[in-house]
Amino acid sequence: MVLKNTILLLFYKNNTKKLHTKLLIKVFILLFLLITPPCVPSILGGIVSDITKGIDSASLWALSDVDSSVIFTDSLTPDTSKIDSNQLVQITPETQISSSAIESKVEYSSDDSIRLDVSEQKVYLFGNANINYEEINLKASYIEFDLKNNIVFAKGTIDSAGKEIGKPVFEDNEQSFSAKTITYNFETTKGLITQVITQEGEGYIHSDTVKKHANDVYFIKNGAYTTCDLEHPHFAIKSPRIKVIPDDKIITGPAYLSIADIPTPLAVPFGIFPNKKGQASGILIPTYGESVNAGFFLQGGGYYFGISDNLDLAIRGDTYTKGSWALRAASSYKKRYKYSGKLSTGYSVFKFGEKELPTFSKTNDFFINWKHDQDPKARPNSRFSANVNARSSTYNKFNSNNSSDYLSNTFKSNISYSKSWAGKPYNLSVNFTHSQNVLNKTVDLNIPEVVFSISRFYPLKRKTSVGKPKFYEKISMGYTTNLRNTISYDSLFTPSNTSEFITRSIPRFRNGMKHDIPISTSFKILKHLNFTPSFNYTERWYLQSIEKRWDNPNNILVTDTIRDFKTARNYSTSAAFTTKLYGMYQFKSKRIKAIRHVLTPSIGFSFRPDFGEEKRGYYKIVQIDTLGNEQTYSIFENSIYGSPLKGKSGLANFRLHNNLEMKVRSLKDTITHTKKIVLIENLTLSTSYNLAADSLKWSKIIISGFTTLFKRLYIKYDARFDPYIIDTLGRNINKFEWKENKRIARFENSDWNFSLNWNIGPEVFKKKKSAKATEEELEMINKHPDAYVDFNIPWSLNLSYSLRHSSNYHFSGKLKPDSITKNIVQTLSFSGDINLTPKWKIGYRSGYDFVNKEISYTTIDIYRDLHCWEMTFNWIPFGFRQSYNLGIKVKASVLEDLKLNRKREWYDY
Repeated sequence: MVLKNTILLLFYKNNTKKLHTKLLIKVFILLFLLITPPCVPSILGGIVSDITKGIDSASLWALSDVDSSVIFTDSLTPDTSKIDSNQLVQITPETQISSSAIESKVEYSSDDSIRLDVSEQKVYLFGNANINYEEINLKASYIEFDLKNNIVFAKGTIDSAGKEIGKPVFEDNEQSFSAKTITYNFETTKGLITQVITQEGEGYIHSDTVKKHANDVYFIKNGAYTTCDLEHPHFAIKSPRIKVIPDDKIITGPAYLSIADIPTPLAVPFGIFPNKKGQASGILIPTYGESVNAGFFLQGGGYYFGISDNLDLAIRGDTYTKGSWALRAASSYKKRYKYSGKLSTGYSVFKFGEKELPTFSKTNDFFINWKHDQDPKARPNSRFSANVNARSSTYNKFNSNNSSDYLSNTFKSNISYSKSWAGKPYNLSVNFTHSQNVLNKTVDLNIPEVVFSISRFYPLKRKTSVGKPKFYEKISMGYTTNLRNTISYDSLFTPSNTSEFITRSIPRFRNGMKHDIPISTSFKILKHLNFTPSFNYTERWYLQSIEKRWDNPNNILVTDTIRDFKTARNYSTSAAFTTKLYGMYQFKSKRIKAIRHVLTPSIGFSFRPDFGEEKRGYYKIVQIDTLGNEQTYSIFENSIYGSPLKGKSGLANFRLHNNLEMKVRSLKDTITHTKKIVLIENLTLSTSYNLAADSLKWSKIIISGFTTLFKRLYIKYDARFDPYIIDTLGRNINKFEWKENKRIARFENSDWNFSLNWNIGPEVFKKKKSAKATEEELEMINKHPDAYVDFNIPWSLNLSYSLRHSSNYHFSGKLKPDSITKNIVQTLSFSGDINLTPKWKIGYRSGYDFVNKEISYTTIDIYRDLHCWEMTFNWIPFGFRQSYNLGIKVKASVLEDLKLNRKREWYDY
């Protein structure tokens, strides 16, 4: 039986009417009996009828003479003494309401029983009791409600098995906790709680006794803070006094770390933990360790500034007792529907050895990373993005903490702005790019590169088409202009200061502008033959050119740079005929249905005039030695867009493209019951014939092809054949191999590439499930796979195999080659992990170079899931970065700096 009721509590200050409180209680008793029929004795029916007849709607009535010692329950019938309705005392609306009264109604219920003690003015609720007051909800097996003082007390009960059940559960807005006992005052909102576990952010607070103040501040006696969600946590930071300020911080007195209820010597005089839902500022605790060469160190210490929900800043530093140090700063920012990004930079100084010894070395390194993305909703027709990744050549060598960064040799950056015009064919892009190779220490900068283009349009097309389009309406035209300013350096910081850098940079810039206008059309001849004529015009603008001269006094060739505006123009025309031929061979086999061969022949013609003529002024002749030998050179030599080509060209191009596919039976396809398998994606035979040349008109025959087998094995092949013979010096002679050696062409070289990438695991054999992740999260996971451990995946294996075989044949006019030079590169790399048990995982990464017979960069990682802790052991067994690292830390981010760490760096060996 479930009992429910509602209490309206009103308290008064009028001292002249002392009976009001007592009378009000009696009215409550009567109302209680009225609305709880199972508990109302039948003998009171007449009394209730008499009383309700005398109640005025504008007044509140109460009983004046009912024995206060009477106790009503749901199982006992009260003494039925007569109550005269004339004994009712009226309480007028002018009666003053106590300022301490609670004005909201209190709803209560229980599954077992409700008992009312009139003399003590208390209500007792038994069995799954529940009380609701405004936004407060209290549940327990037993609840005692003091009507006089507005105090509620709740606790659990003992069942027949001797087990405590129905512990109190208190809910207030978003806060919820369970305790052994709860005492709460509805009027003052203060409370006393014993043996309670509360969740604050990512952590849990275990308390013996808690006092709750009116401003929701909690004072705890004998408490423990942990991020372990078990009732008996694996670890905790214990303190005799803890203060919890909601949405702000948690402050402790003297505290110590306890593991498995065993105190450790790790103690602090006080502790401060963030307790905010949004950004929270705080100290970043460093890790500690020792290095033989660098000394004792503290790494990663600093301060985190939670400036706002859209902006933060973290400053970290490293310091070593032997003089090395590093400083890093990282800031993330975001504006909703506008943009988001992250900027990080750092500088480090590493010192090895003693200054007095010749083996002493010092390196100064830096890095800067900036990633910025504009929300597509901000400006639909324009976009600004940045991905900057620049650093000194040795930064990763001394500062990287993961294998991906350490093995990276090239870094690229791009700052881009693009814009398009709605309803217009115009497009604009501005790019600042950076490319860096840390091995040869070269840096290439494009500052900037501007591209403006007009999409293909049809200038002769009628606005209103009638009938079939004319052939000239299919003529299309486009326009592209490209402006670039570039510079290359052996090292970004070769100059010693900024002024020297600027002074030396200006003369080394290469710049120019190029305009391209392509005109083309396409139509069919005889239904199956595609004819595509085209015309291309290119114009280059330069602000500098060169002039070479022979210096007789010094007998050297001098190159002068002429800073003047120069233009270079060239044009060409071409036409191509293409078609497709299909061949099909069907099988009677149940497994293989058919093989289809698609042959795409193409014949093209192109013409380019001789732009090396003297009248054009693009090429000049200069003496190159004391013997008077001369050489032709271009005044735009080494220019950014090159120079128009010298010599007339009239080429006939021949190309034969092949594609081979097989159709097999498939049980997965329920419609056609077949599937296609690509055997050869592309196999092409090509050559050309120069009609304008006076000799050696045929070019070399090139065979190239590629395919992918089993969706994982990529195969690429390239080979070159020469139709002309060569002399003893290796130079071509205008005689065919067929005439001299009875073969169509001489084999020059070949290049095979095999690449196998195979990611396998249990998920390969299961239906894939979609996983939502941001682009930034996916990028981080792919870039640093060793930083993410998933115990839900029992095993995984990633294989990558590469084989490149190049052969160069050397002839001296003989039928057989004099020698063959082979170049073979064959590597195998693999990585993955396996769960030894549900809590133990081993990860690995290694490889092998078959040519050099060396094992590549190898790491072995051991992970142990300790529920609320995690242990990692990283080992690099050999190589330049030989090291090991053992770490045990808490999983939750709020206590991520609570760690036991032993690190031995690669430079300690």
